[in-house]
Amino acid sequence: MTDFSHPRRKADTLYFQLAEELAQAIASGLLKRGEKLPSIRKLSTQRQVSLSTVMEAYRELEDRGVIEARPQSGFYVCEAASAFVCPALTQPPSVPRNVVTPAELWPYHAHDLHKIKVDFGFAVLSPEVFPTQPLQRLLAQTTRYQPRMLADYGKPAGDLELRRHIARRALAWGGHFEAEDVLITNGCIEALNLCLRAVTQPGDVVAIESPTYFGLLQILESFQLKALEIPTHPQTGISIEALELATRNGEVKACLLIPNFSNPLGSLMPDENKKRLVELLASRNIPLIEDDIYGEFYRSGNRPRPAKAFDTTDNVMLCSSFTKVLAPGMRIGWVAGGRWRREIEKLKFINTYSTPLAFQQTIARFLENGGYDHHLRRLRRIVAEQVDGAVAAIRRYFPADTRLNVPQGGFALWIELPEAINTRELLNLAMPEGISFAYGELFSPSHSYQNCMRICAVEPWTTRHERAIQRLGELCQQLLAQRAADGAASVLPAGEAA
Repeated sequence: MTDFSHPRRKADTLYFQLAEELAQAIASGLLKRGEKLPSIRKLSTQRQVSLSTVMEAYRELEDRGVIEARPQSGFYVCEAASAFVCPALTQPPSVPRNVVTPAELWPYHAHDLHKIKVDFGFAVLSPEVFPTQPLQRLLAQTTRYQPRMLADYGKPAGDLELRRHIARRALAWGGHFEAEDVLITNGCIEALNLCLRAVTQPGDVVAIESPTYFGLLQILESFQLKALEIPTHPQTGISIEALELATRNGEVKACLLIPNFSNPLGSLMPDENKKRLVELLASRNIPLIEDDIYGEFYRSGNRPRPAKAFDTTDNVMLCSSFTKVLAPGMRIGWVAGGRWRREIEKLKFINTYSTPLAFQQTIARFLENGGYDHHLRRLRRIVAEQVDGAVAAIRRYFPADTRLNVPQGGFALWIELPEAINTRELLNLAMPEGISFAYGELFSPSHSYQNCMRICAVEPWTTRHERAIQRLGELCQQLLAQRAADGAASVLPAGEAA
C-alpha cells in the first residue's frame, strides 16, 4: 500500500535533480545558448531513468525559461536568456542579536521620491489592478443604508459578518476555527504586532527566516526583541533541521514566519515541512506567528495551505489581510489567535480599540456577492504576467553568474548577484536615473546579503520596465569592471600604478 503520510519533497525527486544538473551545465557554459539537448529517449537511456522523468525535468526547465521546445525538432537552450540557477540555502549567523535598523539603511532616504520613474522597491501592486469602483459603490451603499455607522466605533473584535466569511473561506484549505476566533485588525502589520506583544517580553529571542521582510525586523526592534536568523532555502523555506537545533535550549520564545511565498525569497514551504514545523513548535511550547499575506498569490493548482491547517493545539496565530489583494487604503487585516485570542483582543482594545466598521462591512459584502473570487482570478493572472516579464528581462540583461529564484507565487524576486557587487552601491547608481529596488542588507538583522536584491513586479510590464532592468544589468557590469580594475591595480608592482 502506498504511504501518503510523508509526501516526497520536490527537491528529492529524480526529475528535479536531473533538471538542477542540466541547469548547472547551462549556467556554466557546458551547454551553450541555442544548443540542442539530447532527445527524451536518448537522455532516458543515458541516465537510466524513465521517459516521464526526463519529460518532467525538461518541463521544469521550460517553466524556468531555461530551455524551449521547438516543434518537430526537440528541446534547445534558450538563445535570449541566461540560465540562472536558484540561490542556495542561506547561512546566516547562528546567534541571536539585537535588531538595529538605522535610518541611513532606508534606500530612499537620501533621494527625491518624485524622481523615481520605475519603482521595483515597494511590494505594493499598481492601483489599476484593484476593484476600486465596485468597492466605492458598496461603501456608498453601506453608509447610505446605515447612516449612523460613521458614528459607531464598532467592537474591538470586529464585524461578525466579516469574521464569519473569513472562517468560512478557511474551510477550503483545512482551517478549523469559528468566527469568534477571528479578530479584525488595521492591516496585517497590526495583527503581527498584537501577536508578538501577546507572547513576548523585551529581550526575548524570536526565530525568523533569513532573509526576512524588513517590516518584521522593524517590529522586533520596536519591541526590543532579539532575532535569531534560521537558514532558509529560496524554494522550500526555513530549514526545519536548523530550527530544531536552534530551539533545543529553550531560548527561543516565538517563531515569526511567512511559509507561503515569503518576502523577499518567494519560498513556498511544502506541506510536509509545515506539518513538521507545527509539531516541533507545539512540542516545545513555542508559539508560531504565521504571516499568510501572500497566500492568495499562487500561480497554479490550489491555494497553498497555511501552517495553521496542521495546528491541533491552537499554538499557531494566523495573520493575514485584504490589503495586498483587494484594498490597500482600507487597511483591513485579521488574526486567528489560537489560545492567545483573549490576550490579543485585550491588546487590540488598548492599542486601537477597533477597525473602521464601514470598511469591514464593505469587504464583507464584496466577499458575499462573489466579487472577491472573480477579482482574485484576474489578479493572479496579471501578477503572473508581470513576474514573467521581470524574470525574462533579468535573465536577458543581468550578469551570467547571477542566481535567481523564480517563485511559485507572489511577486517578489530574490536575486543573488556576483559577490563583487554591493547592491547598496548599485542602488546609489540607479536612483539618480529614476530606478529603485530593495537591497539585500535591509532583510537581515546581521546586514548580510550585501550582493543580493529584491525586485518586485508590481506594475504591468512595459518597455519602460524592460529598459530599467536592462540599465540595472549595465550598472552591474559597470561595478564588476570597476572591481576588476581595482583588483588589477592592487597587484601592480610599486611604481607601476600610474
